[in-house]
Amino acid sequence: MPQNIWPPQSRGYFAIGAERISKARNIGNLMRSAHGFGAAFTFTIGADDHALESQADTSKGATHLPHYDWPHLDAMRLPGACRLVGIELVDDAIDLPSFRHPLQAAYVLGPEKGSLSNELITRCHYVIKIPTRFCINVATAGAIVMYDRVKSMSRFADRPISEGGPVTALPKHVQGGRFVRRTG
Repeated sequence: MPQNIWPPQSRGYFAIGAERISKARNIGNLMRSAHGFGAAFTFTIGADDHALESQADTSKGATHLPHYDWPHLDAMRLPGACRLVGIELVDDAIDLPSFRHPLQAAYVLGPEKGSLSNELITRCHYVIKIPTRFCINVATAGAIVMYDRVKSMSRFADRPISEGGPVTALPKHVQGGRFVRRTG
């Protein structure tokens, strides 16, 4: 029997990072979760000098996926089609359960005891929020967003009507026939 691939393979890629993060444990936990959920890379923007000295990332995510440490917002460079998605608890943000994740995305969180800068929010293609009563830990918020992305962009068996796990296994993926897009 073939082994399951985890995280489940989906199309596209994602990255996750934080602006002005100061606590090594938070970035370490975020990097560990990013590695576990299959991120393409992690990043920081204007991180505190000591933030990247983390011992919290026991999976050693930084040795398995690239990490970019941009000193300021103007230095940030994302791949061409990559959509920047801010994660911030603001009124006009899109609720995470109602958000369709871009195929190519870089998610960015704000600092501890702070918010994303206005300059960064202006650059974001989307700003999403996790429906909570108040701000939660940076690394926890990042893990929730990555879980939602994997859940919504990968194949899983349907949830049953009643409590518990799926009654039937996920059917094997069947390749479709040739598809030709026509314009005009």
